[in-house]
Amino acid sequence: MRCKKLFIQGARVVDPSANIDGEFDVLIEDGFIKAVGQQCVFDKRTDINTINASGKILVPGLCDIHTHLREPGFEWKETIQSGCETAISGGFTSLVCMPNTNPIIDNAQVVKFILDKGYEQNLCEIFPLGSISLGELGEQMSPMLELKEAGCVGFSDDGKPVMSALLLRKAMEYSLMLETTLALHEEDKELSNCGSMHEGLHSLKLGLKGIPGAAEDAIIARDIEIARLTGARVHICHLSSKRSVQLVKRAKEDGIKVTAEVTPHNLSFIDSDIGWFNTAFKMNPPLRSIEDREALLEGLVSGIIDCVASDHAPHDSDSKNKEFDQASFGVIGLQTTLPVMMELVRQKHITLKRAIAALTCDARKVFNLPSVKIVAGAKANLTLIDPHLNFTLNDYSNRSKSCNSPFWERSFQGSACLTIVNGQIAFEAAGEVEPQVANYR
Repeated sequence: MRCKKLFIQGARVVDPSANIDGEFDVLIEDGFIKAVGQQCVFDKRTDINTINASGKILVPGLCDIHTHLREPGFEWKETIQSGCETAISGGFTSLVCMPNTNPIIDNAQVVKFILDKGYEQNLCEIFPLGSISLGELGEQMSPMLELKEAGCVGFSDDGKPVMSALLLRKAMEYSLMLETTLALHEEDKELSNCGSMHEGLHSLKLGLKGIPGAAEDAIIARDIEIARLTGARVHICHLSSKRSVQLVKRAKEDGIKVTAEVTPHNLSFIDSDIGWFNTAFKMNPPLRSIEDREALLEGLVSGIIDCVASDHAPHDSDSKNKEFDQASFGVIGLQTTLPVMMELVRQKHITLKRAIAALTCDARKVFNLPSVKIVAGAKANLTLIDPHLNFTLNDYSNRSKSCNSPFWERSFQGSACLTIVNGQIAFEAAGEVEPQVANYR
């Protein structure tokens, strides 16, 4: 829906970065927020679209800093278009996409392809990461300056750890000159030893090779020390263990420039939820123990863990409908991230302000993305949340090309009912009965 002016009336505006939490009207004009206040006055003679937001929550546009859009190379799993449509229906206005496409994002041509595709879709903002090593092979550093100049906001070999400590040190030192962040997939491949789930009683029961928490903890400890040596900014992707939270906490206390993220599925499930070889619950890092899950939630609440990221990883059915140890790692999450967080808020595990900060301003700080605030003069990238709106991810509601989700057919209360990108309505829920029906501009 295209309209020169939007008037959002009577919403509870929650913007942690601007320290705003109250009932306000918001006037949007020509892509920017024109005014924020109580009972805003506007010229009624002009064309304006008024949205009654009473009982709803208006927040800065959500930002997911860990998504796999799969294009180029794996378009049968996801495309930039389908990924963006999925994102806006989940309330996200900005995505940071990972470099493990085919070809890998290790040269300017691939960066340009992704940015051009994103601009062509005109659905949400896309910020690509370049790979740390050429081809994500861990042998030779990628042309980081070329990648940054082409539009990359940071670097990662996500999906693979940088096993060479020397290569990682060089990449960290180079990142200092570029003033960028390295996002690290933390896994000691020798310790994980081709495991397929958390090492524990449930893996023993199922007869599956397990991945011990130490596979994550040991490499995080190494990388924190390299960051201490170089002074570089590092971001630890998808924490999954109690010890990893403790390591990040100590690093922050020591003044090391480290941030961390946690996924909605690691906040929601434990290893026994896999049941009888359900591959929808297979991800890397794996679901761990209840003690690990509790530590992750405590870390998020306290701010040790900076943000929540979906690690949206689409896979086709053939990749998942296999024996558990042969199935692909990964789950989709763009449409369920906000509902999971709203459920945690409703259960009083986390405050609304902290949950929104973890999905907005604190996520954006990781890669120094442009800030999004609900103040006059700011770009109008906004998400309107209906805390009472029911959402179930199923064949009808799913916007991704893939359906590998542990939340499939699970009902949530609280989801995005309106997503505004650059002052235009990008997604609008059709109604309270079936909120998942979207109208894309």
